[in-house]
Amino acid sequence: MRKMVLSIFVDNTFGVLSRVAGLFSRRGYNIDSLTVGETENPEYSRMTVVVTGDEQILDQIKKQVEKLEDVKEVKELSQDSSVYRELILVKIAATKEARQGVISIAEIFRAKIVDVTPDSLIAELTGDQSKLEAFLKLLSDYKILEIARTGITGLSRGV
Repeated sequence: MRKMVLSIFVDNTFGVLSRVAGLFSRRGYNIDSLTVGETENPEYSRMTVVVTGDEQILDQIKKQVEKLEDVKEVKELSQDSSVYRELILVKIAATKEARQGVISIAEIFRAKIVDVTPDSLIAELTGDQSKLEAFLKLLSDYKILEIARTGITGLSRGV
């Protein structure tokens, strides 16, 4: 089993997300992560889809996605020739006494504190998945109230 990251360039039209996601669900494939956003040209969007499977399943997924009418291009983003990033927001219970400890951990990871209340704070961090997991592991001594993750997005390196 391996993880595959697909960058799917699609027409920015009504229902395209549903059609791509529907392909996965009809065939019983699970999507580990999915991000979608408009590109530099508003007529197109880029979907970054992360799936896990054996080589045969991953090859089948890629071929099936390429056949969809709205799909213009499908690229597999390999780790060595691509840049992956993910955004995470973490709401942490932090009393006045505990707040400085959380802020210190955030500073080590270059996370931003984007909200502070008397009993909690929210940290924002962008990076690869290993960086985000390390951040969460260091926060395990604190009570994490909520987490929101965007999922992986990425581009291939070079021209």
